[in-house]
Amino acid sequence: MLNQIFRLNDIPSQHHSNFKHLYFDIAWFGVLSGSAVNFLSVYITRIGGTGFEIGLISAMSAVVNLLLAIPAGKWLEKRDTSKAIFWTSVVYRLGFFPFIILPIVFSEESQITAFILLTFFMSIPLTPLGVGFNALFAEVVPVEYRAHVAGIRNVMFALAYMLSSVASGYLLDTVSFPLGYQIVFAAGAIGAAMSSYHLYFVAPVMKGQAPPPPRIQPALPTPARSAARNFISALRFDIWKSPFRNVLIGLFAFHASQYLPTPLFPLYNIRVLGLNDNNIGIGTALFYLTVLLGSTQLRRMAHRIGNKVLTGWSAALMALYPLLLAGSTNVWQYYGISLIGGLNFAMVSGVYANYMLDHIPPDDRQAHLAWYNIILNASILIGSLGGPLLGELMGLSAALLLIAMLRFMAGILILKWG
Repeated sequence: MLNQIFRLNDIPSQHHSNFKHLYFDIAWFGVLSGSAVNFLSVYITRIGGTGFEIGLISAMSAVVNLLLAIPAGKWLEKRDTSKAIFWTSVVYRLGFFPFIILPIVFSEESQITAFILLTFFMSIPLTPLGVGFNALFAEVVPVEYRAHVAGIRNVMFALAYMLSSVASGYLLDTVSFPLGYQIVFAAGAIGAAMSSYHLYFVAPVMKGQAPPPPRIQPALPTPARSAARNFISALRFDIWKSPFRNVLIGLFAFHASQYLPTPLFPLYNIRVLGLNDNNIGIGTALFYLTVLLGSTQLRRMAHRIGNKVLTGWSAALMALYPLLLAGSTNVWQYYGISLIGGLNFAMVSGVYANYMLDHIPPDDRQAHLAWYNIILNASILIGSLGGPLLGELMGLSAALLLIAMLRFMAGILILKWG
């Protein structure tokens, strides 16, 4: 029955186990995202957090990732990718369990500081997890099935996100504060644990393939010069002289424009639109309803127009969400905007990793993905801190309009030069 649900009948049986566990991994991650992750910024807003403090949670994670991405890539090169991803996911996701008790242990002001610090420490194992997962995906999913698997993973994520988001929003409106948020954080922690459980079973099935030979650096006469040369070599600046440079620049523009409005959305939704938790839960569920519907067409669209073109146009159309939200005044408009935004997100979230992998040599994935992780986290850092700054300087609506223009330009950049 699962083979029919996941459309595995036409796929070689040796891949079935990996694909199923990848689907369940993302489904439980959807539970985590739709509950604890989705409502964390809402909770911080409700206890008096500012846009800067909301952005700082993401910024702290980005700083750690920027510092550790290259060492994490080198660390992963010497280890079994599947085992490394499993254990780093376990250590990272254990950090969600303290979320449950923070509302009753600390004052509201201290809670915000605690969330920021906890996110900082969780970012240490998150770095190799972020660097390595795309490499693991490339190792366990043959290129001809990547769009298929990415599309179904999007569907699974969307379903889990919708259900957990609606349930969380309803619960938060019916259970006293802060107990409702504690229950939501507990649901997220369980989802995190189950996601790691399924990652344990994901491993390459290809046999008889020798790993690529290690890159050997020539010996140098002194230890100091050797250490300096090894450090420079580890940074792999040669990647920026390859065609992959344009991919990195395009994805940097894309991610930066995606993260700029993230700290502004909860402020606009709560303080301008006056939405309650149930409204936000329904809105995010509608968003992921169209993510689900759009994901069913991902494989067909990717095969028809190619990963690059689909990435560029869907990234450009992501401008519609902040553009329309900036002019909205009521909950029904918010619901409609959520439906539109989800359709574009389904395409770009399911295809941009495949677009990137198309331009990475199979025998040098870790180093390329480490640089991608650096530009991703630089984007998060710029967006998390720059978004609140734009909001303060221009006002929320004007800032959202500017960000919409930047999103459109990022998509065009990928189409033209990516």
